[in-house]
Amino acid sequence: MPIVVDIDVMLARRKMSVGELADRVGITPANLAVLKNGRAKAVRFSTLAALCEVLTCQPGDLLRWESEDAKGVVGAGGADETVGAAPGE
Repeated sequence: MPIVVDIDVMLARRKMSVGELADRVGITPANLAVLKNGRAKAVRFSTLAALCEVLTCQPGDLLRWESEDAKGVVGAGGADETVGAAPGE
C-alpha cells in the first residue's frame, strides 16, 4: 500500500512506548500495533487527532504517501489497482 505509517519514528523521537501511547490516546495496544505496522485499512480522524495531540506533531509526520514504483510493485496485477473505480470500469 502506498501509504506509509511512521508512528514508530515519532515514538522513538518522543522516547515513548507503544503501550504508553495507546493508553494516552485511548486505544488498545493491539489496534495501535495494527496501525503502526501498516496493516490498517482506515484510521478515524479522531484517532489521528489524538495521536497528533499526544505526540505533538502533524498528521503528515505520521502518514506519508510513497509511490508503488519506488517499491518495485508496478504491474503486480493486484485487486487494489481498481479500488475507487466505478462499476464496469
